[in-house]
Amino acid sequence: MEIEVRKNVLGKNDRLAAGLRQIFADKGIFVINLISSPGAGKTTLLEATCTRLKDELRLAVIEGDITTTRDADRIARHGVPVYQIETHGACHLDAKMLEEALSRFNLDELDLLIIENVGNLVCPATFDLGEDAKIVVLSIPEGDDKPAKYPGIFQRAKVCLLNKIDLLEVSGFNKESALGDLREINPEVIVFETSATRGDGMDVWCNWLKEQVAAKQR
Repeated sequence: MEIEVRKNVLGKNDRLAAGLRQIFADKGIFVINLISSPGAGKTTLLEATCTRLKDELRLAVIEGDITTTRDADRIARHGVPVYQIETHGACHLDAKMLEEALSRFNLDELDLLIIENVGNLVCPATFDLGEDAKIVVLSIPEGDDKPAKYPGIFQRAKVCLLNKIDLLEVSGFNKESALGDLREINPEVIVFETSATRGDGMDVWCNWLKEQVAAKQR
């Protein structure tokens, strides 16, 4: 019974997500779904991304969190349109939540939509939001075993941001082991080594985003 209910929930979500994907295609909006564990640095990385791109691309951010608008408040300080979804206990965003949030934006005036999902490596991986790419953030302090322990999100991700790379030498993180597990799970994943605070890899990451936007709008 539990399996059947889950199938029904995911089926309904997938149908809504397909509709959102068509809307994004019609509008030429490149959409990413940013996923990580809590504390991996998603919001700081997102702030650095917005700072670099806000004068070149028409972008907006949807923040997902269980409660509070703190992440949205941080993004708003950079002059980027942002809306916070409070899930009130749900461990992920779903297509219905996203559909309702989209009414807050003029989609005809967007090139790039960034969705920062709830901090969790499990539930958000399963729910399609109509995005073009799932982006998983793996931070150095989390440990090098995360790809092996949580293969679902790493298998589905188009890009892995190996974040807080500035802490590599003092962390004991085995980069070769982590990347080996990652490549075994997902040989096609793109890896960018980033540090939002020091700036490592941010230009390369932002250039990739600009390339994806350009390709979507051709």
